[in-house]
Amino acid sequence: MATLTLESSRRWFVVGSAALILALVMGTLVNGLTAFFIPMESAEGWGRSEVAAINSLGLLGLAVGSVVMGFVADRIGIRAICVIAVIVMGASLLLTAQAHALWQIYLIFFIAGALGGGALFAPLFATVGNWFPGRAGLAIGIAAAGQAVGQGGVPFLSAFLIEHMGWRGAMTALGIAIFAVLLPLVAFVRDAPRLAIAADATQAPPMAASVAVPLLSAAVFFCCACMALPLMHLMPLIQGFCIPATDAGGVMLAMLLAAILGRVGYGKLCDAIGPLQSWAVASLLQTVGVLAFTQFTSLQGFWFFGVIYGFAYAGVMTSLLVSARALTPAHRRGAFMGIILSFAWLGHAFGGYQGAVTFDRTGSYANGFMIGSVAGALNLIIVSILLLLARPPIGPMPNLAKVQRS
Repeated sequence: MATLTLESSRRWFVVGSAALILALVMGTLVNGLTAFFIPMESAEGWGRSEVAAINSLGLLGLAVGSVVMGFVADRIGIRAICVIAVIVMGASLLLTAQAHALWQIYLIFFIAGALGGGALFAPLFATVGNWFPGRAGLAIGIAAAGQAVGQGGVPFLSAFLIEHMGWRGAMTALGIAIFAVLLPLVAFVRDAPRLAIAADATQAPPMAASVAVPLLSAAVFFCCACMALPLMHLMPLIQGFCIPATDAGGVMLAMLLAAILGRVGYGKLCDAIGPLQSWAVASLLQTVGVLAFTQFTSLQGFWFFGVIYGFAYAGVMTSLLVSARALTPAHRRGAFMGIILSFAWLGHAFGGYQGAVTFDRTGSYANGFMIGSVAGALNLIIVSILLLLARPPIGPMPNLAKVQRS
């Protein structure tokens, strides 16, 4: 009984540590640069698309790192992976603060994506899932909620730091924070016991990985190409209406604070109705919501809709992660999730960059956000195909959440 209590405590320490690590690392890489767009343009004379390319190169690095490090993590363990990621991420931000040429920052962010975020994202979620051979949706939702905290908190904090220290000083402060906060947390991250992994391995996925992995990869590419628009461009969209950066950052923070509740809520929904069904609901709301953002012009309107959208879209990543876990075999889950999530970062890179290019060419975000919604519709089509393929030849469609029950 004492052993069971100890293991139960350990797994929740793993979840909490994962949430905090994801908050700072992924909050910085995925959309933390949104607060730096206009300050970098003003201070360095770079164009919007040139600055956005920094983020896109980081996400391309994430795509490459997710594939490579997913295989590596299955061999060297999650704690070593986290140490590598934290050191690379902190050092990259400190180096960025000293760089003066765009190509230097492009290279630094690519490395940060590959060996920082790419090293830990898929392996960390795979580890969290392995600790819960029963229903993993809630645990993954809590860890994903940590990322939502970072995606709102890092831009919000950065806006204040930039206001007082400039963009280079803000980069330095973030790098120091990553070293100071995250290195101690790595001690709490450990691989799941072999018995938990073995229990999970007895549950066979409802379709072959050779079918599920390509379809999941295609779906998540379009899903994240849609998601990237508000994550990367909501702050500059709001600032375009002469609203201060700190107020725009406040909207981002409110949106992603709402996403914390959404990610946990969708985690429970995954366990209740199945992850693919939950993904379809979240994707529909995200697709409609991205297009709706361009209809607002006041700070009050952005605040109101940002909170609604934050809760509504939040389940996309949680449902994707639980779907990938349910549709891939346990013994190769880290590698397969790395492949699938590499397409997520490619989609983010494409969506964020196309929004910036469209803005540079048209002076407006309307067309860029519309293209994002089209990508969201394509994602919905592929998720629907996955739902149909998961149906057995005879009998009702299985509840994919049952795949995770021991």
